[in-house]
Amino acid sequence: MPKLTVLAAALATRRTALLTGLLAALCAWLPAHAAECARTDATPRTAVISAFAPEWRALQALVQQGAACEINGISFVTGRIEGQPVVVFMSGISMVNAAMTTQLVLDRFTIDRLVFCGIAGDADPQLSVGDVVVPERWGEYLEANFARETPEGFKPFNYGQKPVFKNFGMIIPNGVQVANASEPSQYRFWFDADPQLLAVARQAAAVVKFKSCVTPDRCLAHAPKVVVGGNGVSGSAFVDNAAFRRYVHSTFEAHVMDMESASLAHVAYANGKPFIAFRSLSDLAGGGEGANQMLTFMELAADNSAELVRVFLRTLGAPATP
Repeated sequence: MPKLTVLAAALATRRTALLTGLLAALCAWLPAHAAECARTDATPRTAVISAFAPEWRALQALVQQGAACEINGISFVTGRIEGQPVVVFMSGISMVNAAMTTQLVLDRFTIDRLVFCGIAGDADPQLSVGDVVVPERWGEYLEANFARETPEGFKPFNYGQKPVFKNFGMIIPNGVQVANASEPSQYRFWFDADPQLLAVARQAAAVVKFKSCVTPDRCLAHAPKVVVGGNGVSGSAFVDNAAFRRYVHSTFEAHVMDMESASLAHVAYANGKPFIAFRSLSDLAGGGEGANQMLTFMELAADNSAELVRVFLRTLGAPATP
């Protein structure tokens, strides 16, 4: 065989091998698409929900016997956490995403209770980054009337619903009209967490152990604590403003503010499902002297929230204490 022919054959072989290797590497890098979730899942489960990737990673690490499926491009992982049957998924950030995906899981799975796990902004000057808050009720504080400014001040349009809370400039919070199978349609601002789940959370809070350091040289100045009770508020805005933080705390007596929990509480109320949310404080929502600390303590906060949920689920399955 002429030398050029031999050389060409060798180059072709090497090219084929290179392309095969690149293709294999690409296939390994691309995420595998899970199968479509079954139309119905008869196993009674606890839905454990997070909003975005750091929270999602912390929860996925807890799931045993996990199996993934998809609905509308959203991954749902079924399995067990501390022996409890669960379906774990990421809602996506924002009130609309959280409400949409929560209703989706209720429509396609057999759900006993809804549990949110994630990070949030600290609305209460008495709390600190790293603390975990489990509010007993949630309000949608940015459901509001943006009022007209007049010489006498901001005047809301009168559409039959009298404002309940003081305004922040033109923003005048209102309730939303909602119904469920046992109550007629009515305006509500607060949506309650389930009292029995709160009792279990108090038991879990008494024994949980948290991390205090991101790295050996990046630690919290205090040991994180758990607060079960009080108020939380949610709305479609990331808050990093000291004046607005003061307004939220004084107006709603809120410990915590986030972008999803109240919408889950709303969906839970409409569907008659027990609900609870665990929120670990990653930042001071504008209340600190320096830059926002969310990116510094985000993963620590997500891990601590997930740890409390893990202990909560373990306690949920244990015999009731006398």
